[in-house]
Amino acid sequence: MRPIRSYVLRQGRTTPAQQRALDELYPKYGVPLTSKLSSERPLVLEIGSGMGETTIAIAKAHPEADFVAVEVHGPGVGSLLNAIEREKLANVRVIRHDAVEVLEQMIADESLAAIHLFFPDPWPKKRHHKRRLVQPALAGLMARKLAPGGILHAATDWPDYADHMEAVLRAEPLLEQSDNGFADRPLTKFESRGQRLGHPIRDLRFRRRQRAPAAR
Repeated sequence: MRPIRSYVLRQGRTTPAQQRALDELYPKYGVPLTSKLSSERPLVLEIGSGMGETTIAIAKAHPEADFVAVEVHGPGVGSLLNAIEREKLANVRVIRHDAVEVLEQMIADESLAAIHLFFPDPWPKKRHHKRRLVQPALAGLMARKLAPGGILHAATDWPDYADHMEAVLRAEPLLEQSDNGFADRPLTKFESRGQRLGHPIRDLRFRRRQRAPAAR
């Protein structure tokens, strides 16, 4: 059976500049699914990089780390590729593919310094909640990919999704809540618009335990 996807590939308009980036820059900065991701430096995975604002800001602030942005939507990937080229960033790579398959196939256990999951689709209608990305199976998968002490940092502007994510992540034995993240999350245009509309922003930070707590 086809797995339930947390996203829909909408037919959004791709600008000529974004299409040129997909054609010309993805071969330069993109990573094929057949590759295995590794780095001798801290390695950070961003799930759902959108138009790339946050990716670029954090990568510029942390040149000591390597960043991999995962995004399925062409316009966002094109915009991010153009920004990487414009800023001449050597520490950002892009994967245009489903994030669950990237985690399963490309990333070794205990290899990530951080996972960033900023403003995933909230799927607000109750009948669509099964499409929400953060579910127990994914929480376990992400926790396994984090190195001990690694950070999972999620953010949303939907209160019920924040409650759902917090409950799911708190229930994962390999994770514990943390006061600190790998990096400060910059304020984006999307978030500024949400704040103007009165949407409360919740940041959830969890740390990979050194070892899972013993079963009682």
